[in-house]
Amino acid sequence: MGKNYVDIENDQGETLRYRKHVNGRGLIAHGAKVHPTAIVEAGAYVEPGAQIAAGARIGRGAWIEAEAMIGPEVHIAPHAHVGPGAVIGGGARIGVRTNIGANARVAVNSLIRDDETIADGERVATDRRGFRLAA
Repeated sequence: MGKNYVDIENDQGETLRYRKHVNGRGLIAHGAKVHPTAIVEAGAYVEPGAQIAAGARIGRGAWIEAEAMIGPEVHIAPHAHVGPGAVIGGGARIGVRTNIGANARVAVNSLIRDDETIADGERVATDRRGFRLAA
């Protein structure tokens, strides 16, 4: 295989094929969709079925799990984790080492600060300073 592909074995013993993204050289699994203008930095992983929109930036060491959707102009800081099926609205900012749970929803233009945890299935909306808004 060419040097633009990497095969990695998962915990179940299955081999997954990743390609290096043109912008940033992060690893994109077969079946994930990443817009050409998005940046996926080296050391970041995007799992199968995930979608990353135009202008998004995924930091070093971040992990985007299967079926997650990242909106346009989203910034995900280094070492953040976005769980399976989670949706991050356009313009949102996700902090360093933050954990977004499975099927969680983060509203458009929200700010989730460093080291926060959003529970599985939780819906979060914040102002630009990171203060949570009433539902």
